[in-house]
Amino acid sequence: MFTRCRVVGCERPARAGTDDGLDTRFCRQHSDHYSRHGSPYKRSYTAKELAPYRKAALAWLEANAEDQWVRNAVDRVETLYRAAGPHIEAFRLRGLSPEARAKAAWARLRKAAVEPRQVIAAWLTTELAIQNDPQRESKSEFKRVQAAKLVHRMASGTHKRWGDGTSAKELHVFPRSRGQVLRHIGKDLEGAAELAAQRFERRELFL
Repeated sequence: MFTRCRVVGCERPARAGTDDGLDTRFCRQHSDHYSRHGSPYKRSYTAKELAPYRKAALAWLEANAEDQWVRNAVDRVETLYRAAGPHIEAFRLRGLSPEARAKAAWARLRKAAVEPRQVIAAWLTTELAIQNDPQRESKSEFKRVQAAKLVHRMASGTHKRWGDGTSAKELHVFPRSRGQVLRHIGKDLEGAAELAAQRFERRELFL
């Protein structure tokens, strides 16, 4: 029943057809890729690929800071910050549900004082990247995951240092950027930025 991964050209069995998981659609390799990137076959955009789109998105947000839909998006991101609950150190996330981990991510952004327009720009950047991709992945899940990965990097870890000099000890912990956590963050972000994104799509901007 699960003799073949659903990705065209892949000869490996779906994980449910082995002793390596319950995924009925994809093999281990494509299942992991799907978890990380939001697509079983398309990779995430690189920082270099996204740079011109991010620059354009931030410039548009700055030029339209007083637009009602931009201000609405900023208010919505600030609401996500306030509703995220207490800040949780990255090394204390084990055992939390994906939804709780997503809220913790918003709390880290709040603690790091990440400007809401930077968060909104992540969604607009992803919109532009997909629009200009000749081999685009059009599913909403891919867009949400790609935007969430950008947001996740803005305040992704916990860093602590004890002592001084050569005897000092350091702790650096980074939450994993994959799985349902990204889907929750991306959905939250879409809800916050969707009206500003509609305004953005109607702009006169050529890259």
